[in-house]
Amino acid sequence: MLKNIYRDNAKQGRFLWVLALSGISYGLYRGVQDNFLAEVVHISRFERGIVEFFRELPGLLVILILAVMYRFSESRVFKIGTAILLAGLLGLLFGPAGPGLSAKFSVISFMVIFSAGEHIIMPVKSTISLDLAKPSQGGASLGVTNALDQLGRITGYLAVTLAFFLFARIGFSGTPRYRAVFGASAFLVLAAVLVSLAMGETKTRGPRRRFYFHKKFVTFYMLEVFYGARKQIFLTFAPYVLILQYGADTSVIALLYAICSGAGFIVSPLLGKLIDRAGYKFVMVTDTLILVVVCLFYGFSHRIFPQRIAYILVCVNFVLDSIISLASMASNVYVRDIASSQEELTATLSTGISVNHLISISIALLGGWIWERTGIETLFSLSAVLGILNSVYAATIKTRPRKA
Repeated sequence: MLKNIYRDNAKQGRFLWVLALSGISYGLYRGVQDNFLAEVVHISRFERGIVEFFRELPGLLVILILAVMYRFSESRVFKIGTAILLAGLLGLLFGPAGPGLSAKFSVISFMVIFSAGEHIIMPVKSTISLDLAKPSQGGASLGVTNALDQLGRITGYLAVTLAFFLFARIGFSGTPRYRAVFGASAFLVLAAVLVSLAMGETKTRGPRRRFYFHKKFVTFYMLEVFYGARKQIFLTFAPYVLILQYGADTSVIALLYAICSGAGFIVSPLLGKLIDRAGYKFVMVTDTLILVVVCLFYGFSHRIFPQRIAYILVCVNFVLDSIISLASMASNVYVRDIASSQEELTATLSTGISVNHLISISIALLGGWIWERTGIETLFSLSAVLGILNSVYAATIKTRPRKA
């Protein structure tokens, strides 16, 4: 199947291995992150927005970071980003952790470093994936990339669920449980760094502009604004709603992430093929129909149903939102179709990430205040409205003739 997607001389094997290893590592890290912040660092719901503000800053600054590496090929940037992930995990593994101010500062600082690596990888990962694909298989290639990443995350999340179940049985508690997971995650990223060093160099080189704006990409930039805003509400506050309002422990959160990744593993290739066949515009417009339902149930279930039923519904909606978020890869294919070169593609995707995060960091700060002052009903109603705006704006896209 892969030979039908990738160019004959693509040599995609090592790239896919790095994605798999880093995916498992991310699953371990993400599976414990929110409970670590709530239980060990004692981050409140308002402070959670502040943490997310700093954690998302690298996304806002990613085009400046990439501009510094303007002489490097996309594959070399990819390797550097993976190494930065490792630095962040080592800091969380060996640095202080607790409710004190200095410990909070340390934890947030290393989370920001990890986030920097994550955001450096984002645009070049998509560029490399599209570059390795045959001209008419861009969506399928992104689908495989996302599916492999999701498979790795499933493994990591399930490992966290099993580990914390066993920890509870043997009486292993407190901060050391989280350090054990961070240690395993760091080991896997170290392996990914070593594999990435054996990757061949991509041909794409040349100057990267700090901010690349072109009028033909205005629609893409606006879509990133709407998507970044509604995505950030779920990314930051959905797990915290489960933890603080419904009492979900680490095993439950990690299991939900595993289910999300399992659904992503199945849906990503199918969605990639749907993008190639039905078009990116169709996918970007229709995903909002489910989103509105998800937002309303997430925000109002506790008002409508008994606590136990509301808890189950919120868990289901948590998974549905992760599936909906996969539709964001349609915008990458849209940009690829109207970009003039690989350099322009990378520059545009990088600018898109920064535009996305410009609104994301504002929503992160504002979201914690909204939850504190008005409740989660208002917060997720806002997310539904932003999703509708995203869909309406996507409907204005003028599609081009399909490439052969």
